[in-house]
Amino acid sequence: MGLLSKKDASLILDPLADNNPITIQVLGICSALAITAELKASIVMAISVLFVLGIGNVVISLMRNIIPSKIRIIVQLIVVAALVIIVDLVLKAFAYELSKTLSVFVGLIITNCIIMGRFEAFALGNGPWKSFLDGIGNSLGYGVILIIVGFFRELLGSGTLLGFKVLGDPIEKTGLYAIGYENNGFMLLSPMALIVVGIIIWVQRSRNKALIED
Repeated sequence: MGLLSKKDASLILDPLADNNPITIQVLGICSALAITAELKASIVMAISVLFVLGIGNVVISLMRNIIPSKIRIIVQLIVVAALVIIVDLVLKAFAYELSKTLSVFVGLIITNCIIMGRFEAFALGNGPWKSFLDGIGNSLGYGVILIIVGFFRELLGSGTLLGFKVLGDPIEKTGLYAIGYENNGFMLLSPMALIVVGIIIWVQRSRNKALIED
C-alpha cells in the first residue's frame, strides 16, 4: 500500500476530473471569468485558494465538534477571512503589483462557493487528514481550470505567457506577426473566459459519457 489509500487518493484525484468544482459542480466560476486574462494572476489565485482551502478544511475539521450549529457559518467565515488576510499580506510583501491587480478578488476568496461548500459538505463531517486531502484536491481541480483558461486567454489575447512574448513582437512584426497574425482582443474580455470554460466542459463530457448521463 502506498502513502495514500485508494479512498484517500480519490479525494485528490476526483476533483481533478470527474468531480471538478468548476466544470462539474459549477462553483467558483466568477473568479474564472474575472482574473484569468493573465496566466500569472491565475496561478497566484490558484495557489491562494490551495492555501486557504487546505488549511481552512483542517481548522474547521478540528473545531467541528465544538462549533454550535447556529453560528457555524460565522465561524467558517472568520476562519477563511483570517487565512485570506494572511494571503493578502504575503502578496503585498512579495508581489505588490500583482496584489493590486488581485486585491478585490483575493478578498472575494472569503465568499468563494468552493471553500464554503467544502467546509459544509466535508470538513464538518470528517477528520483533519481527510479534510486536508479534500481541500487539496478541490483547490487543485479549481486551480487547473484557472490555469488552462489563463493560458489560452493570455496567449491568444496578448501573445504572451507570464508576460513573455512567445508569439513574436507585434510592433516589430516578428514571429507569427510577420505572417499576418493578430492578437484576439476578445480573449481578454470576461465573456471569452466563459466560452473557454464551456469548451473545457464539452471536452471533458465528450471523453466521459457517464457525466452526460448524470
